This record gives sequence, structure tokens and C-alpha cells, in this order.
Amino acid sequence: MSAHEPSGSSTSSPPAGLSRREQILREASRLFAAHGFHGVGVDEIGAAVGISGPALYRHFAGKDAMLTELLVGISTRLRDGGQQRVAEAAEAGEPASAALEALVAGHIDFALDDRDLITLHDRELDRLPADDRRRVRQLQRQYVELWVETLRGVHPSLAPERARAAVHAVFGLLNSTRRLSRPTALPDREETAQLLHRMALAAFTEAARRG
Repeated sequence: MSAHEPSGSSTSSPPAGLSRREQILREASRLFAAHGFHGVGVDEIGAAVGISGPALYRHFAGKDAMLTELLVGISTRLRDGGQQRVAEAAEAGEPASAALEALVAGHIDFALDDRDLITLHDRELDRLPADDRRRVRQLQRQYVELWVETLRGVHPSLAPERARAAVHAVFGLLNSTRRLSRPTALPDREETAQLLHRMALAAFTEAARRG
């Protein structure tokens, strides 16, 4: 048994609704964000999910594979989720403004619920193999362009380059939640989400006003 593994952990079960693989990724993300990729070993990740470090290799080839799945996975989830929100708004016959609000709400959920992944992306993206890093960048560009197209549907006079700059600025605003690490640094989740939503839409309106 690993020195970091809780007693009896070899028979522990993941939380309801999470597979063992998902549980490993969740804890790896938390630990990598807190201590850095090189500051965490497989034993620590194993202890966090109640299995031995070597048992992790039944699920992942190693820490590098976990990091790749985390960063490619969240980029894919953001892109796909954004596309789904825009498509649902269109199918419901809603205006472009509703699609934009849905994109904002979805990204706020990410920014509040996956703060460790924001930290991980900022610190560790360059550790990915070149092909995986290019894949992440491609997914991110597709996500940005989805926002740009939707934003220009609301504000047609906004030039593409200005719309793109506004989208990146709003991402910076929303993703800044990762810097508020103390439990008391944010109000309750609903209040924080509403505040971020208003600020994001106000930023887009101001960008359009200035042309």
C-alpha cells in the first residue's frame, strides 16, 4: 500500500454519477492546479481517489495522459457545448441575443465550476505534445469564432476584429475567477453568476457602441 493511500481504499467506490476514470481526472486537475504538474505524483492522485498509485495505470498511461485528456477534453466540451447552445436557440426561433446570453451563461458555469482547469490550462498547456497542443488551439479558435459570429449577429456593425477582441476580453473577465481562491472571495454562486453575466453583456454593448 502507498504511504499516501487511505486504509481500505482499494475497495472504495467513486462518488455517485462519476466513473473511476472521471474521478481520477477530477482529482488530478485539483492537485495539478494546487501544486503544479511536477509537484504531484501518481501516489498522491491515487490516494485522493482511494486507490494505489500503480492502480492508476489501469486507467491512464501516466500523468501526461491525464493532463492531455483534461486540456483537450475541456476545450472540446466548451466548443461542443457552445455549438449546442447556439443551435438550440436557433431551433427555438430565438434571436441572436438569446444565443449570446446562452453562451455567456455556459462559460460562466465553466468559470465557476472548473476553476482548476483554467489554472491548469494557463500553467501547463506547453507540456502537451505538439499535436495535442495544436488540437487544443484549434478547438479554442473554433470556440472563439462561434462567439464572434454570435456577437456580430447581435451587433452587426461590430467589425470582426473588434468583435474578436471583445470576446477575448470577456473571456479574461470570466476566467479571472480562478484568482479568487479564498472561499470568502466570491459571493454565493448564483449572485456571482448574475454579476458576471451582467458585466459580460455590458462589455459587449460598450464594444458595439464604440464601433
